[in-house]
Amino acid sequence: MLSVSPYHSAFSLVSSAKGFMGLFISRQLTNKLIPVLYPKKYHGSFFPKQLEKMVCLVSRTGRQLQRYDKGCRLVVGCIPYRYRTTNVDGTPNKELEVLVISAQNGHGMLFPKGGWEIDESMEQAASRETLEEAGVVGNVEKNLGKWRYKSKRQSTIHEGYMFPLHVTKQLEDWPEKNIRKRRWMSVAEAKEICPHSWMKEALDELVSRQSQLQLSGDESSCTF
Repeated sequence: MLSVSPYHSAFSLVSSAKGFMGLFISRQLTNKLIPVLYPKKYHGSFFPKQLEKMVCLVSRTGRQLQRYDKGCRLVVGCIPYRYRTTNVDGTPNKELEVLVISAQNGHGMLFPKGGWEIDESMEQAASRETLEEAGVVGNVEKNLGKWRYKSKRQSTIHEGYMFPLHVTKQLEDWPEKNIRKRRWMSVAEAKEICPHSWMKEALDELVSRQSQLQLSGDESSCTF
């Protein structure tokens, strides 16, 4: 009988998944699935780099699962952030940086966002959209707020929710790598380049929250 390793089966699973539009396989799902299929062979976290690369290339499309509330399309997004250590006159200093991405139409830079779908929580949707559009993963933190805005492309009202995402890993390959550019920048640069007032308000809220954490000595310390 041909012996099939869990790695081979996992790759087959992802390859098959690519045939289904909109399917997103997460690290958590893989780690839960493999122990059930191969309980004797499983030890710890199962997520080889090759599999991670393949999963990152699978992106949801379409709006069949899109959530609406009284005619408003529900949108969620993240402000990915990190702290970069700099030296000012020989004194170490941590500077808050945020990650922005290019808009699909090529006009301006913004934070990753997209539709909240019925089979996921708001936080899961925010994390998924950030991975698909910006190619980063991390810890989704407390909601920054809710905003209503009008879509210029569709002339419809959207209800947007934004979350801070403390970045722990930046991927080399991600679903929208070929259609978007990404760039780390200071808060001041992001406020100048982002064309959406509601996103700027969300950024102000993030800065205020981080300033309070710094005063309490509990600011995030992840650097790249």
